[in-house]
Amino acid sequence: MKFFLIILLLICAPLKAEEGFKNIKIGRGDAYLPTYVMENPKATATIILLPGGDSGTLIDSNGKPTSANFLVRSREFFFRENFNVLIVFRATDMNKLEYEYRVSKEHMDELKYVLNYAKEKFKKPIWLIGTSRGTVSGTAASIALKEQKLISGLVLTSSVTNRVTGAIATQKLSEITIPVLVVHHKMDSCKICDPSEAREINNYLTSSSVKKFIMVEGGSNPTGDYCQALHWHGFINYEQETTKMITDWIKKPQI
Repeated sequence: MKFFLIILLLICAPLKAEEGFKNIKIGRGDAYLPTYVMENPKATATIILLPGGDSGTLIDSNGKPTSANFLVRSREFFFRENFNVLIVFRATDMNKLEYEYRVSKEHMDELKYVLNYAKEKFKKPIWLIGTSRGTVSGTAASIALKEQKLISGLVLTSSVTNRVTGAIATQKLSEITIPVLVVHHKMDSCKICDPSEAREINNYLTSSSVKKFIMVEGGSNPTGDYCQALHWHGFINYEQETTKMITDWIKKPQI
């Protein structure tokens, strides 16, 4: 009886991540990408999270990232759905991550180092998930690195849709052949992330193997700037539901 009780406890025990920062060298002197890695022993795939804004690294006393960014604060939800999770922050030799840089060759080379690290370490399909400015990076990488076949799919949340360099519809979306999911909040009021324009992104993904658009309506109590993480732009108080929509689709991409 005692043996079966132990087995039951092991089965029901919450899954814990082997997690911590990995400093991924990027071939520029001593510079590296601070990357938070959560290794899941039950992982069916690996997801690489690309935060928005300047993607700066904020770390608490326990060595964990403290950014309020939607993807960073939702990392545990992704992990619990049986994924390895990597969060890529800004390179240590950069003070900002401007839009122009997010579509540059230098940035693509950085992301290739992360992709190769994830491929070698986990040997699982790799998905990129970007939010806000991170959608610029994720889209650009899916185009620039397509020949390497390192990326199995792309998810764009709170996409940058207009007015700036690298806005999603200005990139060569017809060159993307992998599955793409676009997720946007109906109440997102950020001027460069318009919900109606986000809905149109799939129209330009003419070569994608499968694509879908999800308009999110849930959440509560938005605060601060319209373009910041604690407003509708960051799926405030609807993080778990939003990430579940994403992870369900990654597991079974369909229209």
